[in-house]
Amino acid sequence: MAESADILTGPRQKVILPDLNAGCSMADMANLDDVAQIWNELGEVTDLKAIVPITYVNSAAVLKAFVGRNSGAVCTSTNARAVLTWALDRDAHGRKDGPAGASGLWAESRGAQDRSNKVLFFPDQHLGRNTGFQLGYGPSDMQVVDPRRRLGGLADTDVKEATFLLWKGHCSVHQRFRTEHVEAFRSRHPDGIVIVHPECSHEVVELADEVGSTDYIIGAVSRAPAGSTIAVGTEIHLVDRLARENPDRTVLSLDPLVCPCSTMFRIDLPHLAWVLEGLVAGKFATASRWTRKLPRMPGLPSKGCSRSPEVLPRRTYPEPMTENGLTQSETATSSTPSRACVPLPPGCSRRSRSSATWT
Repeated sequence: MAESADILTGPRQKVILPDLNAGCSMADMANLDDVAQIWNELGEVTDLKAIVPITYVNSAAVLKAFVGRNSGAVCTSTNARAVLTWALDRDAHGRKDGPAGASGLWAESRGAQDRSNKVLFFPDQHLGRNTGFQLGYGPSDMQVVDPRRRLGGLADTDVKEATFLLWKGHCSVHQRFRTEHVEAFRSRHPDGIVIVHPECSHEVVELADEVGSTDYIIGAVSRAPAGSTIAVGTEIHLVDRLARENPDRTVLSLDPLVCPCSTMFRIDLPHLAWVLEGLVAGKFATASRWTRKLPRMPGLPSKGCSRSPEVLPRRTYPEPMTENGLTQSETATSSTPSRACVPLPPGCSRRSRSSATWT
């Protein structure tokens, strides 16, 4: 998110990440190297022009650039349905509508092309799956792509027949919510309301009363009748905030054994206060731009855009950063950081980002 914010800033704006170890375990489950490899392998069994890559905003900037180069898009949990509808409503040449004055024969042939269209959705399989079900697709239209196996562990026919190729990734927090939690809450609060985020598993989403993005959850809680008891399936800090802001409602976490997001929580009040004090003292006056720019995508690609899928080789990571925020080559030639960053405050240990957990 800090990468994306830095890409969208103006010349006089800076992005400072109070703790460089803060991140997203789900975003770590998809990297450019693995995505490029899967993309190449998909191209060996099907036409890449018929595949639209879609990345969730919780992903690295290089993946946002990848989907931009390959006529795909970036989505949020709010607009995932609109983005996937757009992606699947195009022919293999990127055209959303047929030519003016086209006959019914065009519509029939275009329909056949649309049925062959696919999306490669990463890094969160659950958001892609839940949105697919919302659009009327079923389990037979979806396949999970495991980046640790050739062709994602799929047979050629699986790839050709699937509409949704879902990356094997998930949010470690939302993965914790289970159907047993919903059943236990309903047994204690028969008239209670269950609201969950679409990053939860489809089984949990099916049992919930309402499903939506963070913004939707905030609105749903505020719209609930006074005196309601509401179980929310999302990160605990938002749940706590909703409980404070809605004192006339009882807002609980759907998971009684609360598990906060360990990476996001690294941006805490001590780090924030330290950065603000440093800004006042003029210590963080320099922050440069990211070298890999992400083309802005204020709207979806327009009618008639051509699709020229890019085939990338293995091992195309950007040059790794050293501890001080420089690339290895910059360490020897420059004293200017290649990205907006600050060191940890005195007395704070540098915690290594935990490895992603796979199921």
